[in-house]
Amino acid sequence: MKFKHTFNVFVDNFVVTYKLLFYRVIVLLISLCLYTAVIFPFISRISDTTQVVELSDAFKSFGSAFVNLDFAAMQAEWNAIRDAFTNLLELLGSMVGSVVLTVVILLIVFLVHKFFLGLGNYTAGCLVNDRMAMHANTSFIGALIKNLGKSALYNAIYVPLSTLYDIIIFAVMILVTWGLMKIGTPILLLILLFATVIAFLYVIKMTYTSDWLPTIVNGKTTNRSAIAYSFNYGAKGKNFADVLSNYVVLVLMVFAFNVAAVLLTLGAGLFLTLPSSYLIVICFEFVNYCDNNDVKYFMDKNTIVKPEREPKMTRERFFKGDDEQ
Repeated sequence: MKFKHTFNVFVDNFVVTYKLLFYRVIVLLISLCLYTAVIFPFISRISDTTQVVELSDAFKSFGSAFVNLDFAAMQAEWNAIRDAFTNLLELLGSMVGSVVLTVVILLIVFLVHKFFLGLGNYTAGCLVNDRMAMHANTSFIGALIKNLGKSALYNAIYVPLSTLYDIIIFAVMILVTWGLMKIGTPILLLILLFATVIAFLYVIKMTYTSDWLPTIVNGKTTNRSAIAYSFNYGAKGKNFADVLSNYVVLVLMVFAFNVAAVLLTLGAGLFLTLPSSYLIVICFEFVNYCDNNDVKYFMDKNTIVKPEREPKMTRERFFKGDDEQ
């Protein structure tokens, strides 16, 4: 039922996709300029080295074998990639100072990039919440400015924690994959295991943080209370398995849509599927929160979802504005 309601809310809020797309394109263009300014000087120093040329050629050959579905060639080229990558690591080991400085600056740029993308996601959440609560058409720029303080604080906490989690799981998975490569594990099995485990770990993160944003926006609480509610409910709530299973479906569906956009539209469809992916996840977060907390909401213009038992109106709830929800 939550998945069905999420889809209906997503359709009702689809116009937010274009607003989010425009915002993310602006952030991306600015970020690309910063990334280029940091990476280009370093790349220019190593681009002509034997190690980089060998690795580039190995990836090209692997890509050709993959397109032709030549599995024997893919395995051979994967071994070539492994050897070339080992040689590249030895080269980088002789340039520790430059590598560390470049990585630190890139990490800072990445965090700033994620922070500003997070401002857009928070604003999209506010628009979805207003649409669900009052069926209102809220201005994206107006909501961005109005909620800038709360949004900045939320992302100042969420972005570093999320990035740290991502770095840890990717580092662990790369080490595990590297170890499996050395014992001759088939490339297709490695790709399958890597993608499956990464997707599952992301689902776990999304399940535990699902209520964080809607608790702030809809529940009007502080970040501390929202974090406590989200993690405690995610860890102990009776709906944990339900939320987890819904996120599995959402992640697989989002992955399929984005891969289809790459293959069927030569990547052009990503301009629509990427912001839509973020929006449908945000819609699920708010639907899940409202369903679990007996909050009524608009699923579309003519349909209001009401809880089986509406909470009794109190003085505190009235002055918080919960009567509008």
